[in-house]
Amino acid sequence: MKAFQDYYPENVSHCYGCGSQNQHGHRIRTFWEGDETVTRYTPQAWETSVPGFAYGGLIASLIDCHSTGTAAAAMYRSEGREMSSQPAFRFVTGSLHVDFKKPTPIVELEIRGRVKEIKGRKVVVETTVSANGVVTARGEVVAVQMPEDFGTPR
Repeated sequence: MKAFQDYYPENVSHCYGCGSQNQHGHRIRTFWEGDETVTRYTPQAWETSVPGFAYGGLIASLIDCHSTGTAAAAMYRSEGREMSSQPAFRFVTGSLHVDFKKPTPIVELEIRGRVKEIKGRKVVVETTVSANGVVTARGEVVAVQMPEDFGTPR
């Protein structure tokens, strides 16, 4: 099954968190699960704050990229379009808010998103990060649709 990120046009597939073209990035993969979206990610040993726990910047970037991917998929879904259809929907972060609830251990994480609102070119996504079934962070992203020429070098 193709992840949302598999549909991103190559010129905008270099993001550190979600870009399939970034050899050094997280390369997250996000899918629909009913009305929610899900990504699973296992932090690497170097993504540490203190031994055994992931650093906050990683958690924020996972929420960020999971949410922008969710925004794109939600926009396609709201218009009844396939993710392979053109013009492509691609989103960037307008705002990111993260509440850290508990330290996040370095285990497989489950990132879940739910669309709160779609309004014009903006999609608001609420996202949680869980480790071993326990929510360790909550976030809200206001994702803004990119202009079609955004990934074009100037």
